[in-house]
Amino acid sequence: MSLQPADFARSDDPVLDRLLRAAGAQQVKGVDLKLDRIERLLKRMASPHLKLPPVFHVAGTNGKGSTTAFLRAALEASGHRVHSFTSPHLVRVNERIRLAGTLVSDEEFSEALAEVLRFNAGQPISFFEVLTSAAFLLFAATPADATILEVGLGGRLDSTNVVPKPVATGIASLALDHVAILGPTLRHIAGEKAGIAKKGVPLVTQKYPKAIASAVAEVAVPRGAKLMLRGEAWDAGVYEGQLLFKRVTDEEALKLPLPKLPGAHQADNAALAIAMLRAQQDLSVPDSALRSAMGWAQWPARLQRLPAGPLPAALPPGSELLVDGGHNPSAGKALAAFYAAEGAPLHIVMGMLPTKDHAGFIRAFPRGTRMTMVPIPGHSHEPPERLAALAIASGMKADRADGLEEALALVEGVSRVLIGGSLHLAGEALRRNGSFPQ
Repeated sequence: MSLQPADFARSDDPVLDRLLRAAGAQQVKGVDLKLDRIERLLKRMASPHLKLPPVFHVAGTNGKGSTTAFLRAALEASGHRVHSFTSPHLVRVNERIRLAGTLVSDEEFSEALAEVLRFNAGQPISFFEVLTSAAFLLFAATPADATILEVGLGGRLDSTNVVPKPVATGIASLALDHVAILGPTLRHIAGEKAGIAKKGVPLVTQKYPKAIASAVAEVAVPRGAKLMLRGEAWDAGVYEGQLLFKRVTDEEALKLPLPKLPGAHQADNAALAIAMLRAQQDLSVPDSALRSAMGWAQWPARLQRLPAGPLPAALPPGSELLVDGGHNPSAGKALAAFYAAEGAPLHIVMGMLPTKDHAGFIRAFPRGTRMTMVPIPGHSHEPPERLAALAIASGMKADRADGLEEALALVEGVSRVLIGGSLHLAGEALRRNGSFPQ
């Protein structure tokens, strides 16, 4: 099987697949982040990015996808029709674009891609820039009340960053990832993420160490953004089974149910979404909608349980199977904390891309954790035998298998099983189980 770039796609629809391949054929060499290409293309297309409903723009290392899910749930619970553009996809490329709440159809997607490629006229362009341009074209042509854009990589030079005046921007949690592109330290990464700041627009952030918060401010303040740091302009916390949210201007804290999405970290992502919604005035979002959003928000491959299907059926009776796309040490720590609270044996089926911090992710889990390393079909990946050797050297019980089914067959006794280490592996698990994101 030929290996494809991490940010690429195929489709079962022959017309859409042909257009996706055509887009891939125009791919620039390497990772070349810049805005010049997409700005020129959008100008030729009559600037659809300037005709979008009010935009919420979200960056971050971990949690930005879940934050977009809470934003969409709250806006839709308020009765608003919502466009969204997220990445990467897990099973079908259509997952990246929602038109007024509904996944884009193959036909709609094909028409937009054909238009984008026609205007691009064979010039070098990244696959992500093509998809972003297609999303803007579709969003501008479809009535809706709000638009949610998730940054693909970084922020400052991400192709979603061409929208000049969002109603609110936000930065989720920050961690070391993509260091070869965004910079070697958290300060570098924070500065790149803060590049989504716009004059007069609220920039809402999580709580960061002082040096990291300063790096955000050094970018945002000169741009004239309304910087709203957690712990200063607003704060949130979990108390007696509720999520409490309060701005400095509020007399009382807003009390909400805890998010239905599993993991203690989801309370932070929900709080960031609430702070972004409260920071803007273009769209009304009542407290009742925020309460509904805590239960409505869904985000696949984030501690997602697979209760039925061929993969969980391959496990010993009574076992539990979860899928998560977390792939850096920070995400690993969140997963380890979730399972520590559960208190039962854990068996991790893991595959990782070559560019990730393999040791950092593996060492986030307790010594002695059972791990089975697997390849990631269709993608360049770290050899399973290397991951297994690294895990053993880190004090884990590790082996390897040729695929997910083979790995699950190695699970002994009633266990909690996690398939993780890569969004691409998580997507493969959902595909094989027939659990397609809706």
